[in-house]
Amino acid sequence: MFVEHLDPVDGVEVLPYDPRDLETPPGGGREVDVLSLPFVAGRWLTRLEEIPGLRGVVLASAGYEHALPYLPAGVDLANAVGVHDTATAELALALILASQRGLPGYVRAQSEGRWERGGDGKLRSLADSRVLVVGYGGIGRALTRRLLASECEVVAVASQPRPGDDLVDRVHGIEELPALLPEADILVLAVPLTEATRGLVDTAALAALPDDALVVNVARGPVVDTEALQRECAAGRLRAALDVTDPEPLPEGHPLWSTPGVLVSPHVGGGSPASFPRMGRYLTRQLTAYRDRGRLDHVVATG
Repeated sequence: MFVEHLDPVDGVEVLPYDPRDLETPPGGGREVDVLSLPFVAGRWLTRLEEIPGLRGVVLASAGYEHALPYLPAGVDLANAVGVHDTATAELALALILASQRGLPGYVRAQSEGRWERGGDGKLRSLADSRVLVVGYGGIGRALTRRLLASECEVVAVASQPRPGDDLVDRVHGIEELPALLPEADILVLAVPLTEATRGLVDTAALAALPDDALVVNVARGPVVDTEALQRECAAGRLRAALDVTDPEPLPEGHPLWSTPGVLVSPHVGGGSPASFPRMGRYLTRQLTAYRDRGRLDHVVATG
């Protein structure tokens, strides 16, 4: 999948494999130092212990919590840092604009052949809105760059407070979130799923948001209390645009499908043709780092 986008790395032999072939292990039985998994990691993620000599795994996803239970002792895990920033930021911006400008209602009206201008009777815009971006890493910064071009105010939040950069005056610490929520027109979540972020946006956090605020989740579903969010949206107090859900996939008949003011996309934030060459470049850098230092960059966990 990524081989055609790899640059040659002197001293590194690349062995292509078919992730759908569950009989032949990656490397064909030879020792493998570094395994690159596809965008949808597949069954070999759960069978890493069967790969002889393995010392490092490179995911093609930014999220990595799903891989932790299968990581053999002593094996390093690296996620796809920077690969999906642009694609995910694009989708987050699209979800915001679609929700703010009422596009789902116009799509439904078009399918019924109706010229419907009223929507739900409220005029909204991204311009002049205050957007709270929680998770100011690569995706958060990429989104902020696009939001600023849309002429809104961006408030950035990360795990720890720090000085600002070329985009924002300062980065607030996560402990400031309760005080920031009441002033947010739009709340965007772009954090990794950890024990610290699981359930971060709970009943209290949702209650702190002002009426008609939009909750946008491009992080992981369990960052938000799904039942609490659904209740707030069903009551017409909040709206939501979700690329990730809890549970996921969202099952048939789940109330989120039919809750007014909720827009759902099926976890496609990273899905973009640009991701393939970007993953190839990232993997080239990772193989170079492993050749030079015997260890991957951006290691997020070791089994």
